[in-house]
Amino acid sequence: MIKDPLAGPELPELPELPDGSAPEPARRPSRRTLIAGAAAVAGAGAFSVAAASAETPKAPSGSARPDWDTCLTIARAVLVRDEDDQPLVPRYADILLKNGLPRSRNRRKVLVVGAGPAGLTAAHLLRQAGHQVTVIEANGNRVGGRIKTFRTGGHENSPAAFADPKQYAEAGAMRIPDSHPLVTGLIDGLGLKRRRFHLVDVDGTGRPAYRTWIHVNGIRVRRADYARAPQTLNRSFGVPAAYESQPAAQIVRAAFAPVRKEIEGKQDKALVEGWARVIQRYGHMSMYRYLTEEAKLDERTIDLIGTVENLTSRLHLAFVHSFIGASLISPDTAFFELPGGSATLVDALYGRVKDLVRLDRRATRIRHGEREVSIDTVSEGRDGPVRRETFTGDTAIITVPFSGLRHIPVAPALSYGKRRAVTELHYDAATKVLLEFSRRWWEFDEADWKRELEAIGPGLYRSYQMARTPEDGALLGAHPSVPEGRISDAQRAHYAACRSTTRDQPEAADVIGGGSATDNPNRFMFQPSHPVEGSPGGVILASYSWSDDALKWDSLDDAERYPRALAGVQEVFGQRIEVFYTGVGRTQSWMRDPYAYGEASVLLPGQHTELFPHVRSAEGSLHFAGCHTSIKPAWIEGALESAVRTALEVHSTP
Repeated sequence: MIKDPLAGPELPELPELPDGSAPEPARRPSRRTLIAGAAAVAGAGAFSVAAASAETPKAPSGSARPDWDTCLTIARAVLVRDEDDQPLVPRYADILLKNGLPRSRNRRKVLVVGAGPAGLTAAHLLRQAGHQVTVIEANGNRVGGRIKTFRTGGHENSPAAFADPKQYAEAGAMRIPDSHPLVTGLIDGLGLKRRRFHLVDVDGTGRPAYRTWIHVNGIRVRRADYARAPQTLNRSFGVPAAYESQPAAQIVRAAFAPVRKEIEGKQDKALVEGWARVIQRYGHMSMYRYLTEEAKLDERTIDLIGTVENLTSRLHLAFVHSFIGASLISPDTAFFELPGGSATLVDALYGRVKDLVRLDRRATRIRHGEREVSIDTVSEGRDGPVRRETFTGDTAIITVPFSGLRHIPVAPALSYGKRRAVTELHYDAATKVLLEFSRRWWEFDEADWKRELEAIGPGLYRSYQMARTPEDGALLGAHPSVPEGRISDAQRAHYAACRSTTRDQPEAADVIGGGSATDNPNRFMFQPSHPVEGSPGGVILASYSWSDDALKWDSLDDAERYPRALAGVQEVFGQRIEVFYTGVGRTQSWMRDPYAYGEASVLLPGQHTELFPHVRSAEGSLHFAGCHTSIKPAWIEGALESAVRTALEVHSTP
């Protein structure tokens, strides 16, 4: 069951929706309805248009809502259940973590396209079962997909990513929820260490402190203070009197209450049907439409919760996606991280199948028959001349994001439903900007600040308080702990030009972990949950943005992002942080990444029922894996679910 910690006041119960037990006569379905209802998500087999025509699920008479059988299919995908509504995760966990697949009596030659967590895991399971496996990966430098750590060394043998070679930071996956048993079990089974990731900042005893900042509309307030007295900030948005005294998170919880009632406290078949009712009633809605039409929120209140609770950039996306995400990304969820970075998991996965992986082989064409597949590839010529190579096999697992598969011709053509999914499945943008500092100033109290600033020059602590420090970048990296040679005169001029016009100096942050929210372009900032052993400094996630917010950063060259991101952090935390900046940053735009083609498949309204049934259905000898083939896009758990599912499909093929 998906953990859903959201709670709120009870609202009127939703009217019961059709459960398929006694459907009324349906109107003649459209061709799109015939195709959209055809493929079963759990235990998917080869797509068949004839089967779609023969077994078309029926929708209520006169209703524009998706048919009940399709909603049940999506509900089972949400809960990872089979067609009998039984949990699949225990079986998946046994295969992934304990016994593997049984030895095959029908040894097959399997091609796996893509060396992300799904491809690496499926390859390992199939080889252990006796199949001959080849993994084709376009990237010539590394594997892991959207698990990417800026670091020194690793399987990619990277040079130092930061001024301090001990430092590392996440370009991609950075937190693992405790409600994801496959990935947490895999980490433990591989002998990797994990520790708590502090989504909420903690005090010295590890208890939540809520001392990070909310800085919007020119108002700066600690999260704990906002929760106690939200009136000032809420009034700055002009919300109605009814919402002035409610923190934004509480307003969201109350807005989601009717949906929660459909699933809360239910088990087995009743839980599946509850989720199906949610899909049928709300699957065609965007988050904005739900908040306006169902929750009856006004525009100003939506602006408030959008800004403070990270909904603004995703209001146009599917309500169902955001509802599931809000159920997971909450202060009540326990998260973990991997010391040394998430890519240490990739190192371990890669180590098991390294001899099977062919790097620098970008798939350019796929040809498939009932029992044969050939894949043309081209190298990128990094280590010499460009080379073409064709790989052949009995079957293939395609883990390439559909946004990338869109550029790979497939012959014969895939079914209409699959082609439509490849063409239309929405992939969102996400961009990170990371900055390195020689000291962990976010953990400082005022005594720490005074000591460190006075070490630079007498009276400097007071000068920052009075906004009397130079504005020409002269103090950039001025602390003795900052390595020399990283900040040039040109850099100082550039940073001075981007310097925040806000000169007030707030009190010391004094936080460990957690994140702050702002309405400036940085939007969200996260401090590391733990220090890097042997290093006095640290790397903060200075800007984490999605969708349209991310695209604003994507329009800038990488080097331009760092001074602007520093200015945004200064606006929230004060000018004085500049003295510890090492001059080194790293940034990742997933929409501009030539191997990822976007952050993840974040579905638009209606795509769960119109497209998702086709996303992971097999097409003859082609099988489809990756987190986009689960209802957990952007999560490692979704990739692992898909790896086990497709390994089972291939292994079970006669």
